[in-house]
Amino acid sequence: MKELLLGNAAVARGAYEAGVRVVSSYPGTPSTEITENMVRYADVDVEWAPNEKVAAEVAIGASLANARAMSCMKHVGLNVMADPVFTASYLAPPGGLVFCVADDPGMHSSQNEQDSRHYARASKILMLEPSDAAECKAFTKEAFSLSETFHTPVFVRLSTRVSHSQALVSLEEPEVRQPAPYVKDATRVAVPVNSRKMHIAVEKRLEDLRAFAEDCALNRVERHGSRIGVITSGISYMYAREALGDAVDYLKLGMVYPLPSRLIQDFAKGLDKVYVIEELDPYLEEHCRTLGIPVIGKEAFSLIGEYNADMIAQAVLGKPLAKEKTEPMEALPVRPPVMCAGCPHRGVFYVLHKMGLHVAGDIGCYTLGANAPLNSMDFNVCMGASIGTAFGMVKAQGRAFGQKVVSVIGDSTFIHSGITGLIDIVYNRGNNTVLILDNSTTGMTGHQDNPTTGKTIRGVPTKQVDLELLCRAIGVDRISIVDPFQVKELEKTLREELQADEPSVIIVQRPCALLKGVRYEGRYQVTDDCRRCGQCMKLGCPAITRKDGIVSISPIQCIGCGLCANVCPFGAIVKEGSR
Repeated sequence: MKELLLGNAAVARGAYEAGVRVVSSYPGTPSTEITENMVRYADVDVEWAPNEKVAAEVAIGASLANARAMSCMKHVGLNVMADPVFTASYLAPPGGLVFCVADDPGMHSSQNEQDSRHYARASKILMLEPSDAAECKAFTKEAFSLSETFHTPVFVRLSTRVSHSQALVSLEEPEVRQPAPYVKDATRVAVPVNSRKMHIAVEKRLEDLRAFAEDCALNRVERHGSRIGVITSGISYMYAREALGDAVDYLKLGMVYPLPSRLIQDFAKGLDKVYVIEELDPYLEEHCRTLGIPVIGKEAFSLIGEYNADMIAQAVLGKPLAKEKTEPMEALPVRPPVMCAGCPHRGVFYVLHKMGLHVAGDIGCYTLGANAPLNSMDFNVCMGASIGTAFGMVKAQGRAFGQKVVSVIGDSTFIHSGITGLIDIVYNRGNNTVLILDNSTTGMTGHQDNPTTGKTIRGVPTKQVDLELLCRAIGVDRISIVDPFQVKELEKTLREELQADEPSVIIVQRPCALLKGVRYEGRYQVTDDCRRCGQCMKLGCPAITRKDGIVSISPIQCIGCGLCANVCPFGAIVKEGSR
């Protein structure tokens, strides 16, 4: 039987068919749907972990207990989990252990472009790279097998286009696997005396893997009698096939670490030109050059962003693809991303902008607070960094600067990696103010539950982290809970807390407007009392527009949250039917 699957869903299917027992992840686009699809398989233990490091540790522990295990993350999540992953390479856990990492060329939903292939080389862990959904399933199954054959964790590297494109995938029955009994083995305790011996084993493993790479079916040569060759992998292979067809010979590398040498040299023999086509860094290109092969790489292709078939055809054939293009009758309007109508974060950033505060930002929907007309966020770095970076600003500028700077962080992100930053402020006698934007979900990645929601990934009730009690346990005495739509109260609370000479936390609570249980009654409209002051336009709500100076509210987009009515100084915005 075949089914049309996303690449991410195909990875989940491959893990299921391979007999995976434990899957622990943290959501991050473009990898999120892998773990969400694992929920379809009732006999697999699936969880959202508080962050990627914990997720990796859970998977490693399951593997050490002889079960097949997997952890999935986006590229920046691999940074978070790097510490246990590097040591897992030494431990050679007996159960198949797979880490699925999804890179994001073009930064569709990420703060940087990062090539995860470097992690494979740095950690000395085998890495596979599928090109489509069918290979996603096949390569994931193979990853578990190779993990146990070579006593190594295995990376499966995806990219946005592989993760989020569909293909027909053959479905097979899953393997029935029971983990062998656990046997205590003190040689896996990673202390220097053991790790020195384990490192020797890792280097021997790499020798075996390099030999395997020369002849394994994951790497294949496609000859078409051309004098031009292309070395590629992953989604770049699909672009190259679309652009070049059978006009060139291909070496498609499905195993991208460790890379073969003899296979590449044999492929290049007799060819007039060899192109290396790969998104992001010149990873394959550099390997080819160390082999003495004069390849054409980044001098013809970009280091930045995604590739496409036209780009490749232009670089290799000297002309774009010959195909009809339909031009729009008029220029399409620019549509920047905005917070949804009814978003609870909008009131927060309206107040922060009004007060002229410096805002250390974080990762989540609220990053959109940087956009006009809110223009509130000064910078963001990574998950959980808003608290520590704001503390650093105060250290640099003096204690009084703390009255002008705040951190904003979501509930899920605070649990992920914000807690330790708050501990740092308390422990080192800071006076920063932190806003925890609690919207009752992990919003930007598609409404996943987290430890603050009281539900597991399967929707099962569980213990709910109480953010107020958690902050008090850390040592914060000044804690307020405010509704972000009550903008006057929020502003008053902010002014009070910014004057305090000790750490303070404001928990800004209102659920995401898109959650199924959130319902607002009625819609709002602008009355004749409007004086065209433009105060409501400062919210940046997509339901509110102004044309020729006249403000109106779209009845299609308005969900009835009432924030606009709260900021209107003349009472000119009212609920429909109230007058």
